[in-house]
Amino acid sequence: MTPALLSDIGAHRLFVSGALHEGDETVFLLSPDEPGFWAHVTAEAEFADGAPDPIDRWSRRVIEALAGTHGGRAAFPFGGPPFAPFFRWARESGQAFTSPIHLLVHARTGLWASYRGALIMPGHVPLPPAAEHPCTQCPAPCRTQCPVGAFTLTRYEIDICHGFLDSADGTNCLLHGCLARRACPIGQGYGRLSEQSSWHMRHFHP
Repeated sequence: MTPALLSDIGAHRLFVSGALHEGDETVFLLSPDEPGFWAHVTAEAEFADGAPDPIDRWSRRVIEALAGTHGGRAAFPFGGPPFAPFFRWARESGQAFTSPIHLLVHARTGLWASYRGALIMPGHVPLPPAAEHPCTQCPAPCRTQCPVGAFTLTRYEIDICHGFLDSADGTNCLLHGCLARRACPIGQGYGRLSEQSSWHMRHFHP
C-alpha cells in the first residue's frame, strides 16, 4: 500500500484494520479510526440530508472514490445479497478473532470491531504480521456482563437481547452500547464514543 493511499484513507478517519491475499489481489479492511471518526463522519453531507442509511452511503461514496483514485475496487459488508465475506476476511487477516461471546474481537478495537468497507487492490502486497489473540490472557469480563445472558456458551441469543432492550432495564445498553462489548479491556482504550454506540443501537433496535 502506497503512502499516498494510506494518507487518503487517514484523511477520512479510517484505518487499515486488516489485510489478506485473496486470489491474485490484496484485500485491505477499513475501520473507523477512533478517537475522531464519529465527529468526522457526522459532519458529512450524508448525515444532514435526512435520507436513510447515512453511514453506509458515506462509506460507499468515500471508499469507492478511494478505489477509483488508486486503481482498485471497493467491497462493503452491506448492500447484498450476495454479501462480501467480511467475517472470513477479518479472521484471515490475523488481526481479528472469535471472542468468548462469539462476536469478532480485534487486536486494536476489541469488541467494537467493525468494518466500513474494503479496498481490493491488484497484486500481492506484503502483509503485516499476525496479532496475538487478545483474549488469550484476558479474564473475559464480556462473558458475565450481559444482564440477561444473551451470550451463551454456543451462540448469541438475539431474541433475548431484543426483549431486554424493549424493557426499561435495557436503557443503559440503548444509550451507551452493549454492556458486554463495553466490558472488553481493549475496547475501553479504543476511544469509541457513547453517542456512536447509541446511534448504532437505535438502528439495531429501532
